[in-house]
Amino acid sequence: MTRRLVFWITLSFGLFMIFQFFIPVFNGAYRKVLDWMQVIYLSSLLVGVIALGLQHLKKVSGQSPGWAYSLVTIIGLLAMPVASIWGTGENSAFFWLFNNLQVPMQSTVFSLLAFFVASAAFRGFRARSLPAFLLLISAAIVMLGRVPIGTKLYFDFPTWAQTLLDVPGVAARRGILIGIGLGSVATSLRVILGIERGFFGRKT
Repeated sequence: MTRRLVFWITLSFGLFMIFQFFIPVFNGAYRKVLDWMQVIYLSSLLVGVIALGLQHLKKVSGQSPGWAYSLVTIIGLLAMPVASIWGTGENSAFFWLFNNLQVPMQSTVFSLLAFFVASAAFRGFRARSLPAFLLLISAAIVMLGRVPIGTKLYFDFPTWAQTLLDVPGVAARRGILIGIGLGSVATSLRVILGIERGFFGRKT
């Protein structure tokens, strides 16, 4: 019964989102739905935070392997909301925690991401075949065209780099966007028609 109800709600809202795009009379109701989507998003965020806290609290209480990391997670979940009670101004505890803990941690994560991107680029740019060789040459021209030393080496590098970005680069981006669009339409139809049932939950 619950799965059937979920199916009909999904089908109704899916058809509504399709029709409102073509029929202007549904625009007012569409804006109402967008407001409710923000409420649902915030509710799901709260449920996710509570579930994360309970999961790590269970690890800490059971002294599971790595429970100390769970304890740090719980302290982090509680510290920022509690600190915001006394204000979020420049001289507040919340501002100090944000600048001295959260910003350095975010910088560390993005630094690791940059390292992995550089590592993947080094492996991907090995000229083992003709396409890989062309990719290597294109990437070298684009990088040299974007830095001052490239202009000093050869004055036309910026023009070549811009041509590579505008012609084959735009063609590749459009191909990827078309693929993403077709994949989104296919996935949406599977959800609306009830073919994709992973989010229905258990049978009741």
